[in-house]
Amino acid sequence: MYPYLKQIMCLLLLLNLVSNVFSIKCWNCRSNNDPKCADPFDNSTVPITDCVQEKGLQHLPGIRPSMCRKIRQKVNGEWRYFRDCAYLGEVGIQGDERFCLMRTGTYNIFIEYCTCNSKDGCNSSTFISPFPLLMSASLICIYFHLFTSL
Repeated sequence: MYPYLKQIMCLLLLLNLVSNVFSIKCWNCRSNNDPKCADPFDNSTVPITDCVQEKGLQHLPGIRPSMCRKIRQKVNGEWRYFRDCAYLGEVGIQGDERFCLMRTGTYNIFIEYCTCNSKDGCNSSTFISPFPLLMSASLICIYFHLFTSL
C-alpha cells in the first residue's frame, strides 16, 4: 500500500535523533556585560553560538561542547548570570533538565548550574521543548498503526 513509508519514517526518526545529538547552539552572555542576560532572559542583544564552532579549551584537549549551560550565582548579595556552551557535566540532575545543581558556600555565595541539550538555545530558561519526544512518539504510533494492521 505505502511501499516507502516505512523507510521515510525511519529516516525522519533518525534525523530527529541525530540533530539533537551532534550539534547544539547555545546563548552566550554574561550579565555583568549585558543586563539582558539575567532572568528574565531577553535574547534581543545576545548572540547564539554554534557549539561545534567553538575553539575548544586548552586544558581539555579533544573534548567538544555538547550541551548548553546557564549559571546563576549570588556573591555578596549580587546576582550574576552566565550562559554558554558546556564541555563537561551531565544534563540536569540524573538526566532531567528541569532540575539544576545547586551549591552554597561560605561568605553568602550561592551557585546554580543548569545544563541542557534538548534543543538549540535551551539555556534561555527552564522550559524544556517537548518537540523531539512528541515527534518520535508520533512516528512510532503511525508505524505501529500502519504496519501492524497489514
